[in-house]
Amino acid sequence: MKKYYHFIGIGGIGMSGIAHLLLKNGFRVSGSDLKENRMTQQLASEGAKIFLGHHARNITVQDVVVYSSAIGEDNCELRQAKILGISSIKRAQALAELMQQKTVVTVTGSHGKTTTTSLISCMLLEAGLCPTVAIGGILNNINANACLGSGELFVAEADESDGSFLSYEPKYSVITNIDREHLDYYHNFDNELDAFKLFIKRTQAGGCVFACSDDPNLLNIMRAYEGKRVFFGLNSPADIYAKNIVFNQLVSDFDCYFKDKFISRFHLALGGRHNISNALAVIGLGLELGIDLKQIGSSLAGYKGAGRRLEIKFQSDKYLVVDDYAHHPSEIKATLAAIVNLKVKRKIVVFQPHRYTRTQLLLDDFAKSFAQADYLIITDIYAASEQPIAGVNALRLLNKIKEFDPAKEVLYLAKEDILPHILGIIRDGDLVMTLGAGDIVGVSDALAQKLK
Repeated sequence: MKKYYHFIGIGGIGMSGIAHLLLKNGFRVSGSDLKENRMTQQLASEGAKIFLGHHARNITVQDVVVYSSAIGEDNCELRQAKILGISSIKRAQALAELMQQKTVVTVTGSHGKTTTTSLISCMLLEAGLCPTVAIGGILNNINANACLGSGELFVAEADESDGSFLSYEPKYSVITNIDREHLDYYHNFDNELDAFKLFIKRTQAGGCVFACSDDPNLLNIMRAYEGKRVFFGLNSPADIYAKNIVFNQLVSDFDCYFKDKFISRFHLALGGRHNISNALAVIGLGLELGIDLKQIGSSLAGYKGAGRRLEIKFQSDKYLVVDDYAHHPSEIKATLAAIVNLKVKRKIVVFQPHRYTRTQLLLDDFAKSFAQADYLIITDIYAASEQPIAGVNALRLLNKIKEFDPAKEVLYLAKEDILPHILGIIRDGDLVMTLGAGDIVGVSDALAQKLK
């Protein structure tokens, strides 16, 4: 008899993917979430039992309860599982169970995980390798965040936010960068670096680590790694690198070199230097796996994007609406740099800060990250699972932005006031971009509907 799994927060992008894979593998699955969404509806149609709201009564005869770092120890379902003696595991442990008997490819790092995992998935699918895939976003090529494949490869986004990526033992691991992120969990940057050191050591013998040499933190800790490694990068000596980069709107072309030998010119269906860096990691993995260069190139050119990653919500000869998940200063800078080449007259940027702790810890960095925005709207902090911190709010961020750039056109608006405000000021040639890891995507969706 196969195990019966219950997911607390089953509608989340990471949790729903694991639940989907378990269902496809023949396991019983139930789960709860505060409200219905596309993910819960899809899982229900696949046979999962979905509960709306968290209640102790939802936990009865399940064998395993799966929870994410967003679920507190005081959650009623988690408490009930402990009372009943039901095993409780983090989502990464559930994913690790699915990886058994597979050749695992993981993608981790502070930024770029979802895009890089998506690009790798596309490449493996294009090459006919039938991978199993688990991504922290919707891959538009398959219109899903997970799929069960018949091949031996399992590619997964490895979330470092709560240290649970140490549950994995990949054969191939891609690490995009290490930034001062999730310090609410790690407490300090040294602890975060130590976690990545341990993760790197978990790479299987005979495997390979692909690491970005443009990131000094990552480069430094890779020096001690004695296994096989491939460095990819744009700005420093690397094993695989790009030259002759050309950007056109939100796509790019570049020459790729490996060990100082020209490999091919690639067309990438993404803009931004950070995405070329991500693509270099993908090419490096493809070469390691012996995938044909034409198939690698075809997958990069045919990539249809991932949900909330430079996602175009509306486009006409007058207006452009784009949404992105960027919620850290480094991500905001990279995302805004990627739209510099767009032929627009004005960039209206709407930012929803994510978590009080991140806003507090990185306040100065956030304030300096909006240089490319012509007109900036700041809305209230999306709490995620956090309690408010006194004095940490949207107005404090706004004042800090004005302190660094007094001439910046920036204002605070409550979320419900953003749409009518934009509809009142939008003019021909405007780009409107929503940024944040919370629910700000609803504003871009609503704006797109209005403009249609």
